[in-house]
Amino acid sequence: MATPSVGQRLSYDGAICTVRYVGPVAGTSGGLWLGVEWDDPSRGKHDGVHKGVRYFSCQLRQVAGGGGGAAATASYTAASTAASFVRPTRPADRTRTFLEAVRDKYASTEAPSTTSYRFSGKVAEEVGFEKVRRQMAQLESLRVVILDSMCLDRAGDDDREDQPSIRETCPCIAELDLGRNLFTSVRAVADICRQLPDLRSLRLNNNRFRVDDDSLAGTVNAVRELSVEETLLPWLDISRLTACFPALVSLKAGANQLSTLPLSISAPSLPLTLTTLSLEFNGFTALADLASLAGLPVLHNLHLKGNSIATVQSTTSENKNASLSFSPSIHYVDLAYNRVASWDFVDDLADVFPGLSSLRLAHNPVYDNPALDDSTAASDSSGKSSRITSATASAEEAYMITVARLAGLRTLNFSTVTPTDRANAEMFYLSRIARQMAAVPEGPAETAVVGRHRRFSDLCALYGEPAVIRRADVNPAFLEARLVTVLFSLAADPLQQQLSVQIPRSFDMYAVKGIVGRLFGTPPQKMRLVWETGEWDPVTGIDDDEADGEAGEDEIDAEAAELEAERAKAAAEAEMAESGTPDATDTGHHHGNKTGRWIKREVELKDSPRQFGFCVEGVQARIRVEVR
Repeated sequence: MATPSVGQRLSYDGAICTVRYVGPVAGTSGGLWLGVEWDDPSRGKHDGVHKGVRYFSCQLRQVAGGGGGAAATASYTAASTAASFVRPTRPADRTRTFLEAVRDKYASTEAPSTTSYRFSGKVAEEVGFEKVRRQMAQLESLRVVILDSMCLDRAGDDDREDQPSIRETCPCIAELDLGRNLFTSVRAVADICRQLPDLRSLRLNNNRFRVDDDSLAGTVNAVRELSVEETLLPWLDISRLTACFPALVSLKAGANQLSTLPLSISAPSLPLTLTTLSLEFNGFTALADLASLAGLPVLHNLHLKGNSIATVQSTTSENKNASLSFSPSIHYVDLAYNRVASWDFVDDLADVFPGLSSLRLAHNPVYDNPALDDSTAASDSSGKSSRITSATASAEEAYMITVARLAGLRTLNFSTVTPTDRANAEMFYLSRIARQMAAVPEGPAETAVVGRHRRFSDLCALYGEPAVIRRADVNPAFLEARLVTVLFSLAADPLQQQLSVQIPRSFDMYAVKGIVGRLFGTPPQKMRLVWETGEWDPVTGIDDDEADGEAGEDEIDAEAAELEAERAKAAAEAEMAESGTPDATDTGHHHGNKTGRWIKREVELKDSPRQFGFCVEGVQARIRVEVR
């Protein structure tokens, strides 16, 4: 038996490894050892170091801090338990050619298992499986072939002239999975693909092979989908591999420990026919790390889930000072499970992806804490506002702010943005900007706040400028701290002049109603006082069916959608004419028509001996008077 060589792939009891070292190991009984790196990093015992001596290094890297997936980060360290030493005499699993693997999987001559299975005392019988086995045994008609984990390491045996060719045996294969096998070079894969004229989809996930120049001679014109996830190939080799597939439209290269895509002139570019590219669960930290993809003219979908992207530009990327802009053909971008923590990043997406219409942004820090800035959060934590902090409300708020910041967005997190959703989101966002402006003094500070919201002027043109109400800090020892400045407006006549009155906080609600009755000449018992808090609450009770129905109507009848948007805008303008602030089309006192995700929070001030200062917040309040 020949001694395995460095780089050779072996399988022991179904566990696949790569030989990284062949030689003696100090401190052990003599003879040769094989230093292997397991594909499963938990299978080994060390990282190539034995008694303080490093014999080899592992190619596989694990995420610093242990995690992966949603916690993916660009900081990788060598897998600490991916390596072992085994004797060359240990029997390895038998390897197969392509046709041997196909026959063993689909046309095995072994008798089917006669093992019986019992459920609740009853024997389970197989019905129809014999027919399925007979159909799959017809190799010449197979179209989908899955040969993962079959110890396949070559296309065929060169020394056997009597063996049938792959083209003759199974010429109809259109979808082929060769994942988790023992290939050491991509040449064997290319030899297989060239004999399959109908091949359209090829999966090579979890392999560890080399991409040599001499193995890439010729092309495979039919393949349109290629997946090389968890192959640990560098980007240069991935680019060279895709050159074999000039008609490629979909490429999946996730979990390959990529941190940047170099802009090397000598590196071959991806096929210009590519429309979908997946680079999920790699180590990118900025969108600029992907700048080399800007030249793909028909790329539509870009999947970047599970990276560590937090910024647009990167200090370590090439051309870091140049403006970044991808092809307008990119309509969908998946940025879920990244590290986006700034709304400035969301604003920049409109420039980086000029054609962006569908986005996935969930499971980012900015979604967990959608506060516009620290001052707003501080205002909320001080008790001056009643910000909703539940996870559901935060997700809803983040959703609305994202929609409002990106004017061209039509789908967010797989949810269709209807005209009503957009109108409510933009008015909600405008009210949040007004709150932020109210937290700073007039002048340069307010101008700086407005400068951080690039759509402020556009939203003001649509819905009017919001009313900015500043609540000054008052010394509790002063008389002013014991008074509440109340702006009363009559609901029945919104055009009537509004009345401003200062009312002591210690007055009970009976006294307050008496004051209001004298102001408007109405008996107190025939009035209803409603405090307009200026805050927003999520609407509850909207059925999913209703939401789906709205989305369907929006897609089917564009004219009706435009009318709905105009109706929402008209209602908003009427509300602003009354209150001076941008509000949703549905207000808190009109619960019967829940057309939006959020509504204005309003509180009815009922007759009671309770002091007025405990019924409203702050030193200023806005109260609507309704005559019964």
